[in-house]
Amino acid sequence: MKRKLNLPLTLTLLLLSLFVFIPMLSAFEFSIRTPAKGGYGWDQYLWAIREEEFLYYIIRSGWLAALTVVITLVVLVPTMTWLHLSKSTIRPFVDGISLLPLVIPVVAFAVGAQISFPEFVQNSVLELPFLYFVLALPYAYRTLDIGLNSIPLKTLTEAARSAGANWLRTIITVIIPVIKSAVVGTVAITFALSLGEYTLTVLLHWDTFPTWVTFVAQENILGAIAISMMSLVIPFLVLTALTLVAPERSTQGRK
Repeated sequence: MKRKLNLPLTLTLLLLSLFVFIPMLSAFEFSIRTPAKGGYGWDQYLWAIREEEFLYYIIRSGWLAALTVVITLVVLVPTMTWLHLSKSTIRPFVDGISLLPLVIPVVAFAVGAQISFPEFVQNSVLELPFLYFVLALPYAYRTLDIGLNSIPLKTLTEAARSAGANWLRTIITVIIPVIKSAVVGTVAITFALSLGEYTLTVLLHWDTFPTWVTFVAQENILGAIAISMMSLVIPFLVLTALTLVAPERSTQGRK
């Protein structure tokens, strides 16, 4: 039986796609212009790749984003599992706390959070992943919350514990595989946000890929746009790869 076309949903998705892709296509068209020669070419992309610091900063931002993902999963998955299993009365309070990064100004957050770190962390770029984790918290928290709500968590944990698994093994081998889609979504959101974070990094006087792009733009605006396009494509490819890894949504959890 054929499913009927949901016209309002289709139109909404179409409009959202145009809203996202038209600016991207316009920026791409602008980045491949060659004013000196006329027409189009890949000169700006080749220039960006040949820049000495291009690879350094993209690798730096990449491993900082990857570390943020690890921190997010290590902190949130066990904590949220406990909140769901214990039916704790503090869960609404934690839900509210997780939304604070959306309302606290980044300037106040950057300065206030930084001085709470030990001095050896404040003097290291390793402070950034912890701050990125806080910025990504509202999105990561709700993604995992949806995943945990969609499975019979108590039944799964009791079965694993009765089979002799400790809590760490239960989380790694039972819970995470079952909510794999939610975990992949959390990884994708956190990685993309961390890779493109600019304001917080500038306020704390660290250099990452987004700040380097801003510096490069002062001498070659077309080259900076080309680099920005690559900075959009790289997270897109990562998100696509992670999405392909995730299994299709099923009713396994409900069963």
